[in-house]
Amino acid sequence: MGFGGKMGKAEQKQESLAALGLRSVNGREVAVTGLSVDSRVVKPGHLFAALPGSRLHGGAFIKYALRMGAAAVLTDREGAAIAAAELAASDAALVVAEDPRMALSYCAALWFGAQPAMVVAVTGTNGKTSVANFTRQIWAQMGLEAANMGTTGVEGAFSAPMSHTTPEPITLHRTLADMAAAGVTHAAMEASSHGLAQRRLDGVRLAAAAFTNFSQDHLDYHADFDAYFDAKAGLFDRVLSEDGVAVINMDDPRGADMAEIAIDRGQAVLTVGQDDRCDLRLLSQRFDDRGQDLRFEWDGRPHQVSLPLIGGFQGLNVLVALGLVLATGGDDLAAIRALPYLTGVRGRMELAATRANSAPVFVDYAHTPDALRIALTALRPHVMGRLIVVFGAGGDRDRGKRPLMGQAAAECADLAFVTDDNPRSEDPAEIRAAIMAACPAAVEVPDRAEAILRAVDALQPGDALLIAGKGHETGQIVGDTVYPFDDVEQASVAVEALESAR
Repeated sequence: MGFGGKMGKAEQKQESLAALGLRSVNGREVAVTGLSVDSRVVKPGHLFAALPGSRLHGGAFIKYALRMGAAAVLTDREGAAIAAAELAASDAALVVAEDPRMALSYCAALWFGAQPAMVVAVTGTNGKTSVANFTRQIWAQMGLEAANMGTTGVEGAFSAPMSHTTPEPITLHRTLADMAAAGVTHAAMEASSHGLAQRRLDGVRLAAAAFTNFSQDHLDYHADFDAYFDAKAGLFDRVLSEDGVAVINMDDPRGADMAEIAIDRGQAVLTVGQDDRCDLRLLSQRFDDRGQDLRFEWDGRPHQVSLPLIGGFQGLNVLVALGLVLATGGDDLAAIRALPYLTGVRGRMELAATRANSAPVFVDYAHTPDALRIALTALRPHVMGRLIVVFGAGGDRDRGKRPLMGQAAAECADLAFVTDDNPRSEDPAEIRAAIMAACPAAVEVPDRAEAILRAVDALQPGDALLIAGKGHETGQIVGDTVYPFDDVEQASVAVEALESAR
């Protein structure tokens, strides 16, 4: 609730700590005028959240937030101890929480208030962006004001850039409120493992949530596979309420585990997969150079649609998206009629260019061993000749992925070019060497633009090229610098240069 009755345009919004679900431990009652997690943007009256970090505790910045006029500080015991002297000397209210990240998320939800009436989320190692985007597209074809939020920003009936797949709670809830104010009624979100582990989605009112798959990624952040899976499971065992619907891909080996978690919470489960017990059952797929025909069963009746999407895995992504629409009460026939109008997502098996000899060049975000293997395997039925791949691995990330990426390319491609991805602070030669150890027949080309050019030049009639790893990204991170680089653009430039030379 606010202070001072109805606000005029020039008045500043204020809320009590109690209205934000918080209680001070030092007995001070203050009027909060805003929320901040960055001490540099604190304004007088703000609640500053000093959160534990992987390298530094936010408590170290409490003194700066107080100097900027913070009226309240939300932190844990450690943060309060770090800034004990400064807090004692100030008039700020101190809120100490066992889980300050979760407290901030619910606080942000209360502060911003509005959310689209129907919100769904999707988690999984691969496919999140496509599923969220397809869900939004189905809703839009049904005449609904819809948007999707994630790696590629906010798209649809409302658009905005995003720096993280799942932004921190203040940005997330501000964006949801802005979407609702703009008339968006249906929203599909990506739920990253980082976002779930850091409680960023808590406070979002989800009607349904989906699980796509689980494979190796982010082990530079999560302690092990179990911790990584537990983070994703948080979408069902914590964020999605008991009356929500869980849409689970049962073709994944961990699908049954995730379904059991949902059932234990009391959630309804809508299963997707090839098993004859699945609610949305994939019956068959037929591929050509333009896309695929998808045959599936829903509610005991078979349906067949043509999808302008390359890659068998996209068929399952489409069914998971359809599952989310059906789980939230969408008319089944209207939703199914929308499927042939789906378009691919930028950087997800995107047709970037075509040689004069009709050999296509695709760009995909596949940056994990499983994703690379799936992408190459999915492309194979569309290709009559050789399958060529350009790929690398990111620096300052899970080192164990690198030989596995090389192994996937060695087993699934006919010709591989190993190049730099985003080396960040690491020596790119060492990253490439780790990949080449498992893919010795590959051609090593450090410069990514040159690797793309050489791969495009190798294309013969009937061949296809996959440029993997960066997808929609428009920059390459070397050290602390982000250099402009777009795989789609580079593919087009390479094709144009080679065809002009001919």
